[in-house]
Amino acid sequence: MLPDDLGPDRRWSTWHSVEKGARGPDPVPSWLVTADAAIDTELGVLKTGKEADVFLLRRAVPDDPAAPRTWPDAASSCLLAAKRYRAREHRAFHRDSVYTEDRRVRRTRDQRALDRKSSWGRLVAQSQWASAEFAALGELWSAGVPVPYPVQVDGTEVLMEFVGTPDGDRDDAPTAAPRLAQTRPGRELLEHYWAQVEDAMTTLAGLGYAHGDLSPYNVLADGDRLVVIDVPQIVDLAANPFSTDLLHRDCRTMAGWFTARGLAVDPDELLARLLAAAW
Repeated sequence: MLPDDLGPDRRWSTWHSVEKGARGPDPVPSWLVTADAAIDTELGVLKTGKEADVFLLRRAVPDDPAAPRTWPDAASSCLLAAKRYRAREHRAFHRDSVYTEDRRVRRTRDQRALDRKSSWGRLVAQSQWASAEFAALGELWSAGVPVPYPVQVDGTEVLMEFVGTPDGDRDDAPTAAPRLAQTRPGRELLEHYWAQVEDAMTTLAGLGYAHGDLSPYNVLADGDRLVVIDVPQIVDLAANPFSTDLLHRDCRTMAGWFTARGLAVDPDELLARLLAAAW
């Protein structure tokens, strides 16, 4: 039997300890471990960012044949990315108001704390970004946008699908998918990637959103499949007064990267198509 105190870098799975709305949407993928007997083991840092750091976790059921499972065919091991938001004063990114212009929190006490920038308000702000990203991922994943599956949110931490190769040369060496900016695709793959970018942005616009910070650094290249990440700042095209400018910036940034690699695409034409899809 394992002790209650698992030591550093290990914890019991919190899947069933968070409220129902803090768990990912149905259908829950078959690869996800949901057993109460599972343990999350931290394996290291995947990425450091402007507002959060991402860590690699392995969630696994101990090698105990008597360990209970949520259902008989439940997976016994999976990899997760844990995105943990930092307090605002420890971020390199401080333009929150551009993205949160249309957002309010549920409780008036929390909103007052945010407005006053109290210590509680700073904690609420951290949780607000985590909750916003989790909610956005859930809606986008359910709509078919290529984003990581959002596993759960707990305070300032969002657990999501690990995108990459589960095992490298050794069983303990997973390989994260590179950012699009790190790749050098040939012409055929470049065209395939651009079609995926257009499809993802069009689906987002059809839902009434812009990514708001889309760039080759916020898209992962998982083989021939692109996966959009970093969506806490997702922008409501109808409610946010900066939405068209942010959408146009997304178009210019993505089109500029593809054009620089030999695929001439027009950001203004893309913007027109996206606005047509939105309205």
